[in-house]
Amino acid sequence: MREIVYPPVLLAARGLFAALGLRFSVEGAHHVPRSGGAVLASNHVSYLDFTFVGYGARDAGRVVRFMAKESVFRHPVAGPLMRGMRHIPVDRAAGSAAFRGAMSALKAGELVGVFPEATISRSFELKEFKAGAGRMAQAAGVPIVPTVVWGGQRIYTKGRPRDFTHRGKAITVAFGEPLAPARRDNADEVTAELRRRMTALLEQVRTAYPDRPRRDDDRWWLPASMGGSAPTLEEATALDAAEAAAAGGPATGADAG
Repeated sequence: MREIVYPPVLLAARGLFAALGLRFSVEGAHHVPRSGGAVLASNHVSYLDFTFVGYGARDAGRVVRFMAKESVFRHPVAGPLMRGMRHIPVDRAAGSAAFRGAMSALKAGELVGVFPEATISRSFELKEFKAGAGRMAQAAGVPIVPTVVWGGQRIYTKGRPRDFTHRGKAITVAFGEPLAPARRDNADEVTAELRRRMTALLEQVRTAYPDRPRRDDDRWWLPASMGGSAPTLEEATALDAAEAAAAGGPATGADAG
């Protein structure tokens, strides 16, 4: 099917990135299959991660169909764009429909983008993973590409004001060696191996990231394990639980269940 919406959206994104003076680094693009289905499993540190991962995949000549909360598809502006780019809505009350949508895309040779953590990590460390990415890959017989994005939290993340004013931030997108789970493999073990590979890739990306905090109050975007002032994973988990309790729902997201 001809892409009508995706190309102009990518063009607009490039214009926005240029206006913000973002310094992009895409690593390991050769790990993204040039054809055929695959799951891109990414960490989640900002509201812009899907844009950055999708932009990184363009080096492989591919577009990505992301699994995203169904509420986004009801937005008067974002909704038509999401549908036009054939992203996959995820409704917590009807998760099987999202799984079927993702399977259909994978079997049609598409790349499907998934955030195994389901929601943004306030600690900027990897949270507990949901098993959906591995199960989809196993059922469809496609590889999983461990993916890491870093730097987007400095622009727009949970619990912080947006910053579209300060230009020149570095954004890194890295793709790791694909994991090819077999149907008979244990799903929990597949998820554990995916998380192990993404942990190693995230460590590499964060260590090589070219920017450092400009002053002490700019340390918020670094995890506590790197001397930053972001909440620890345990503190972030407690914040998520409190937020979910206040909203009257479970402390889980719906991006990639």
